[in-house]
Amino acid sequence: MAEALYEVTDKRFSRKVLGSARLEELHTGCRWTEGPVWFSDHDCLYFSDIPNQRVLRYLASDNSVSTYLSPSNFANGHTRDRQGRLISCEHGTRRVTRSEPDGSVTVLADGFGGKKLNSPNDVVVASDGSIWFTDPSYGIISDYEGYLSPQEQSVHGVYRIDGETGAVTLVISDFIQPNGLAFSPDESRLYVADSGASHDPEAPRHIRAFDVVDGGKAVRDAGPFAVIDNGIPDGFRVDSDGWVWCSAGDGVHVFDDTGALTGKILVPQRVSNLTFGGKRRNRLFITATTSLYALYVNARGAQTP
Repeated sequence: MAEALYEVTDKRFSRKVLGSARLEELHTGCRWTEGPVWFSDHDCLYFSDIPNQRVLRYLASDNSVSTYLSPSNFANGHTRDRQGRLISCEHGTRRVTRSEPDGSVTVLADGFGGKKLNSPNDVVVASDGSIWFTDPSYGIISDYEGYLSPQEQSVHGVYRIDGETGAVTLVISDFIQPNGLAFSPDESRLYVADSGASHDPEAPRHIRAFDVVDGGKAVRDAGPFAVIDNGIPDGFRVDSDGWVWCSAGDGVHVFDDTGALTGKILVPQRVSNLTFGGKRRNRLFITATTSLYALYVNARGAQTP
């Protein structure tokens, strides 16, 4: 196994990766890549270049990258819902939106309690159709990834949009900077990253776990799950075995379902986010600073819409 690509902590990690696979740089020239989401029916990946106000599209058929949307309202994280529609978090407008088949945009959330959201960051959809998103302040603390603006919310929260009524509820309120989030394969647990150490060295740099309760409408704190030892946790995904693949300063850190570090995939640039894609959900797409990378692995992403 190539030492330049993998760092093995637990021998089980060796079964999750492919020694013959290589890390491919698919695209570069961005300012800060983020929010990758795979659309299997179109065999393509959408991802954000936040400061450049672009959403880009990678086509697997010919390895091409083109601009899908510009200006993008400083879009960050994306996912797709159960109907195959693109859900996006926009820093610039401080809202969560849905792109409809006819090209129109539906606003799903832009405030809470009569006040503007901070800057929705990352988003995930549950099997009941509910949409969960994080709302740190990254998009309003400068003019680089959004617009410098006063914060109206008293917390940096995690919110749930009901899939039937569209009602927005605050489900977690004690984060410093909530960032990436994902469900376990059976949706009994929600994981949320706290990237507060991005601006405060003394702040947490961990992923927290929450048990999903009340019929999927609320969560109960289950404590810290995993700590990133290089950089901060940003975006992450869960594979079909419940292992967590998380962004970090030196690459992708892979944790088993108990939160134990099993190994790392070393990437030349700071990783912001990642997702599983390809025909068998075994191609890991990685957004890292200025570039989009891909690596085939011996794991499959948890089933998503």
